[in-house]
Amino acid sequence: MYKKTSLILLCFAVSSCHVNYSLSGASIPDYAKTFSVQYFKNQAQLAGPTVAQGFTDALRNYIASHSRLSLTESGDLDFQGDVSGYSIAPVTASSAAPAQSATTRLSITIDVTYTDKKDPKKCFTTSFTRYADFPSSQNISAVQNDLITQIDNQLTQDVYDKAFNNW
Repeated sequence: MYKKTSLILLCFAVSSCHVNYSLSGASIPDYAKTFSVQYFKNQAQLAGPTVAQGFTDALRNYIASHSRLSLTESGDLDFQGDVSGYSIAPVTASSAAPAQSATTRLSITIDVTYTDKKDPKKCFTTSFTRYADFPSSQNISAVQNDLITQIDNQLTQDVYDKAFNNW
């Protein structure tokens, strides 16, 4: 009799607890059902016309695939901002020709404003910068699309982590 009562109490206690886990470790508030990502504007002088749209799409896809949230035009959680920096610069010198760079770096900076419409304490405005290196012997136009995709992947994860993992 004692074992049955203990088992029933244990089952009740466990079933009454509610914990939200996700595969990404994200902590998304229960009240949030939707998110929105406004078009990120291109404010960087050297960025091509597709950089901002590419990042906007990457962020939408990342959040949709890594959370239970639904994408809407005006979500409970809103992301907006712009591409504020885009630069290509030499990184390391070659030992064979010290005056020439052996590696070149493509850097992209985005400014993000995150708004939690129900909890203003969670809102933030932050800049994120990521980069990818490539051999200086390669023409930027030959590797640019792959580098931008790689950088977008890093930036979207940074934004997601800042918004939902509190880092």
